[in-house]
Amino acid sequence: MKADLSDLNAFVAVARAGGFREAARGSGSSASFLSEAVRRLEAELGVRLLNRTTRSVVPTEAGKGLLERLGPALTEVEAALDVVNGFRDRPAGSLRLNVPVSAARLVLPAIIPPFLAAYPDIRLEIVAEESFVDVLAAGCDAGIRYDERLEQDMIAIPIGPRRQRFATAASPAYLDRHGRPQHPSELLDHACLLGRFDSGALTTPWEYERDGEVVRVEPSGPLIVKVGGATDLSVDAAIAGTGVISIFEDWLRPYFDSGVLEPILEPWWQRFSGPFLYYPGRRLVPAPLRAFIDFVKASASPA
Repeated sequence: MKADLSDLNAFVAVARAGGFREAARGSGSSASFLSEAVRRLEAELGVRLLNRTTRSVVPTEAGKGLLERLGPALTEVEAALDVVNGFRDRPAGSLRLNVPVSAARLVLPAIIPPFLAAYPDIRLEIVAEESFVDVLAAGCDAGIRYDERLEQDMIAIPIGPRRQRFATAASPAYLDRHGRPQHPSELLDHACLLGRFDSGALTTPWEYERDGEVVRVEPSGPLIVKVGGATDLSVDAAIAGTGVISIFEDWLRPYFDSGVLEPILEPWWQRFSGPFLYYPGRRLVPAPLRAFIDFVKASASPA
């Protein structure tokens, strides 16, 4: 039994994308080419790998088993071929990162433009979402997260600011109407703007700390938005006087500077460690990823 490597790659691309057209957009191949490659692979193996309907394409049990074993193997093949790329004057190829929306907004803007200017032959793709995923299964080379505790065989390096804070704020007009809280517990008497993670959990409790005292409050309010994708809507609502917001200080800093939002409870704002770039601890690291790792290390913010 002999399967062509390009057919295997086509199957992985379609299975991960959930459709032939979706895979075609990401791979640069046509949907008809991918369809023929998968059909050819199924004929060679003598088993159906994908269930196709007019609305979706999902792996069969056999397809799931093949994808689980094949994805990491093909990644290693790509990494091995990338070793040759390391002998070029300038690394080239594709680099795909899975990051939270907050990192895409607050961390990467200072890193990506100079990185791409330094490595013009690298094509970078950023996938921004809040749920932490298996980067290899998602077809990504590396990811960013705000927790240094990682799965086995993952390597983490600091990226971006090493200390950040959650800020709480409201518009001056709102605070003039409802008062300025002096203790976190007073937030229970205010309209607060909340977020919801992909898991369904709310962004509560809000946690504060001062002089060793930790206070957790479960606020409520008129608006709940999806964390990441709709966060700007909650910021706009806070500016309009709808209620109190609590998110990354760096996200709100421009609005503090312009005066449309006013920080409250600042002595209680809690600090947390900055994000980490994480990637599989395999022996062969693709040249574009190695270039990005080295660039991040060289431009690391001081502690």
